[in-house]
Amino acid sequence: MMNPIDPDAQVSAELSEIMSSLLNNPEVPEPVTLGMVRDVLRHSLDNEDLEAAPRIGLEETLLAELEQLIDEYGEDAFASDFAAVSASELLSELIEAILERSDEDEAVVLGDLREAVDQGLIAELEGEGLIESDDAQALVAEIDALIDRYGADLPAEDLLRMD
Repeated sequence: MMNPIDPDAQVSAELSEIMSSLLNNPEVPEPVTLGMVRDVLRHSLDNEDLEAAPRIGLEETLLAELEQLIDEYGEDAFASDFAAVSASELLSELIEAILERSDEDEAVVLGDLREAVDQGLIAELEGEGLIESDDAQALVAEIDALIDRYGADLPAEDLLRMD
């Protein structure tokens, strides 16, 4: 019997990054499972050259971490249940700007973020010199992709990048 997935299950930042890159790649068929991530890592190890030797050690460590997850949750478990979700640096700045302007008692969710963008927040921040006009389209696309994937009710604060 497969264990239910612990919502607090943490994976290393490196493994989460690999999972996220697969999840965000439109050419990768869905759903992305732990088994699929394992296959990608194994393929990467099989195709390494000698110059990448230090990286091979990291990939072997990630493969071992992934095997533990597969042992516990099964190879058909969705990678999205384990990959950490974080906003780009630019979107994190936008979220922080909205949090500063909002009531402390109310959680700002992705839907609120999209609504603020529709009401001209990006243009306002451009005018203040906080973001570049070239970045506006990428921000909207990132917000829409997050809403499509996680829903409009996901708290935006949960996505803040902690670099």
